[in-house]
Amino acid sequence: MDLKTIYLGYLAALNERRFGDLDDFVHAEVTYNGEVLTRQQYAAMIDGDSQAIPDLRFDPQLLTTDGDLVACRLWFDCTPARPFFGHPPTGERISFAENVFYRFREGRIEEVWSLIDRESVARQLGQG
Repeated sequence: MDLKTIYLGYLAALNERRFGDLDDFVHAEVTYNGEVLTRQQYAAMIDGDSQAIPDLRFDPQLLTTDGDLVACRLWFDCTPARPFFGHPPTGERISFAENVFYRFREGRIEEVWSLIDRESVARQLGQG
């Protein structure tokens, strides 16, 4: 199976809140922006975002693979219901991008580099 197919399956698991399925997509330890996390910690981080934003959907707008790497620009159009990145919700929809890169080993994610447009989030939530 190619990395694009695996990655889209990973996003489907996130969008369907099947965090238990991350065993199929993420190694037992994953490095996220330089910090080593267990798979459970990584899943809890993503689950925390989905708790803060119940309608959170990971929409891949640009996606490319090269060897063991996946690069993706994810787009989010959602309504925070709880504080998000330290900003209180307003009840209004917000839109923002995440540019994220993954290194895979043996078909599962081993390393993640993520850059979320936090400035756009803050501005839309009236804090920027």
